[in-house]
Amino acid sequence: MGMMTEYYHFFFTTLDLFALDLEPYRYSGVNMTGFRLLNFDDPWVASTIDKWSSDRVQAPKQESGLMEGVMTTDAALMFDAVYMVAVASQRATQMTVSSLQCHRHKPWRFGPRFMNLFKEAQWDGLTGHIVLNKTDGLRRDFDLDIISLQEDGTARGVVEGTSRLTKRWIKVAVWNSYRGMKLMEKPNREKNTNVTDSLANRTLIVTTIQENPYVMVKKSEKELVGNDRYEGYCMDLLKELSNILGFTYEVRLVGDGKYGAQNDKGEWNGMVRELIDHVADLAVAPLTITYVREKVIDFSKPFMTLGISILYRKPNGTNPGVFSFLNPLSPDIWMYVLLACTGVSCVLFVIARFTPYEWYNPHACNPSSTLVQNNFTLLNSFWFGIGALMRQGSEVMPKALSTRIVGGIWWFFTLIIISSYTANLAAFLTVERMDAPIDSADDLAKQTRIEYGAVRDGSTMTFFKARLEMFLNNKC
Repeated sequence: MGMMTEYYHFFFTTLDLFALDLEPYRYSGVNMTGFRLLNFDDPWVASTIDKWSSDRVQAPKQESGLMEGVMTTDAALMFDAVYMVAVASQRATQMTVSSLQCHRHKPWRFGPRFMNLFKEAQWDGLTGHIVLNKTDGLRRDFDLDIISLQEDGTARGVVEGTSRLTKRWIKVAVWNSYRGMKLMEKPNREKNTNVTDSLANRTLIVTTIQENPYVMVKKSEKELVGNDRYEGYCMDLLKELSNILGFTYEVRLVGDGKYGAQNDKGEWNGMVRELIDHVADLAVAPLTITYVREKVIDFSKPFMTLGISILYRKPNGTNPGVFSFLNPLSPDIWMYVLLACTGVSCVLFVIARFTPYEWYNPHACNPSSTLVQNNFTLLNSFWFGIGALMRQGSEVMPKALSTRIVGGIWWFFTLIIISSYTANLAAFLTVERMDAPIDSADDLAKQTRIEYGAVRDGSTMTFFKARLEMFLNNKC
């Protein structure tokens, strides 16, 4: 089932865990914890257990799973119980034991007294100091060693007797019925042990993703199998690590072909998901270190430091065309200027017809002539408006107050239009302006005119997705 790995922790309730043969799990890295009642720290206990083991070597084998010749907790308890009876019997005086008949219901008359002596007796036995409760006769104030299997399983160079039991296990805590649990301090030799030594002689499942030049499928005429199918920077890095730390590995491409991102439900995919589910032990790939990923997986020091870079091509500059002089003003503005010129010319023509001051005698030598003329014909009115727009004027000038007011307003309008046009024309002919300048990744995320893309479920996609959500929330 794949459950005998370092990702699983088994807690055993049996008191004979120290006597089990756990040789098959020597290098699996599985975590095993249990209880031990026997006090192996006492020299007398150790010598007694060694003598028991030497006497039991030639005896029939014990039940399945236990090492041959090892004293079990039941045997130690029976050993201590017999000694407790012996201690109580030494204190008993003037007690006679006659022949007892099992079919008789009359109890032994010295039984209650012997039981009181038995409860008062104390003994430092194989299972520690034995003290009984005088009320119910149960054991009190006893210690249980909490033991854990060594990281490398059974120790190298196993010897007979107590050594082969103690070297398998390390005491991590002591539980007392009164004082509770007390954690043990690790020895200095274990504190100085390099954590990378635990990777030796292990086989790791490595997940990765195909990305040039980090991981590439090797091209070969022969059919390649195993790790030889891939090449690239990550493969060379993984090979060097295995040579230094002494582990073997099996490379597998990630199933869904994604780096790893979190959806709205909080579920992960890609290589991150395989690491969380323990499908893979290690991921060696161009995986970007992000804040959300560091919450669920551990990263090594980055082998390459990069940011989100943008390669943007500016639009090529175009040479001014024949009608480039129209660019400073929009087509709507040009249309409004022409309509204004036409409207002012028509108004000037109508007003000049009504006012008497614009009519004059064309024959100055004949004052009695009744023939009069008006210079502001429809054509002359258009010519007056166009001449003022071009800043050139015309030979037709208004004489009446009303026509001069209309002409003055038109001149002021043309002054503003021509000045604005001249300024914009100079800017258009000398400077090329970008419609949507992009200076950073944030500028790119805040606009929608320039289209861009990113690898699905990657760190870049997560960055732009978060920026877009912030922009939309602020906009709302």
